[in-house]
Amino acid sequence: MRYRIDELSWVEFDERRKAARTVLVPTGAVEVYGPHLPLGTDSIVAEAVALLVAERTGALVAPCIGMGESSMLLDFPGTMSQSKAAYEAAMDDLCRALVGYGFRNLMFINGHAGNTDTINYLARRYQRELGVRCGQVDWWRFAAANSEGILELKGPMAHGHASECGTSVMLHLRPDLVDMAKATRVEPATDAYREFTDVIRYLPFGSKTPNGTIGDATIASAEKGAALVGRCVERIAAYMAHEFGPASGS
Repeated sequence: MRYRIDELSWVEFDERRKAARTVLVPTGAVEVYGPHLPLGTDSIVAEAVALLVAERTGALVAPCIGMGESSMLLDFPGTMSQSKAAYEAAMDDLCRALVGYGFRNLMFINGHAGNTDTINYLARRYQRELGVRCGQVDWWRFAAANSEGILELKGPMAHGHASECGTSVMLHLRPDLVDMAKATRVEPATDAYREFTDVIRYLPFGSKTPNGTIGDATIASAEKGAALVGRCVERIAAYMAHEFGPASGS
């Protein structure tokens, strides 16, 4: 069965939406992700996870909004960023269309931390103004919270950027897009991570890493990725069942 809305004909969608209650909304970014992973990693993972959750729950999957606010990474070629206002407008148009088609539960699978606050703002508005229920998985932080016993390292070395966690997830989901011959180990910059941690800082990403990796990508494996993704998918499905009930029904 197909779950992506953009792969259904309008006739199929019209039939499926009549019974649908929940839609998964994947979103990510186009930004540097180390020398060994594709620029679209955040979006690729968000959409892949959304599809796995859909297969588990029966929810449909909305078109992915694949470009977010990534201005802090613009010193690395290939990074593409859109303004917060543009991202908010695009997400708002998509979600209001989904609600208009009858979906009552919106589950955001968000692969990019820069999108989190905007989704929070919109979700609160939708719950208050439209009477729908919303949830958000901030994917990489969610994965970190559910990685105990799976990954070898902890903290930034496992979860920094394009490191053990991100590389393992991609080796499981899209190994064809991973070049492990270019994977590196990059220690977190001392100043960026250990000094003035009580102050919000706006350091360009290039001051933290020479190549877009923070942490150890060299110890990643598809087996770790499979275990982590599987655990996270089950956790998301359990949340949806608890919070939203069945994804479809009369």
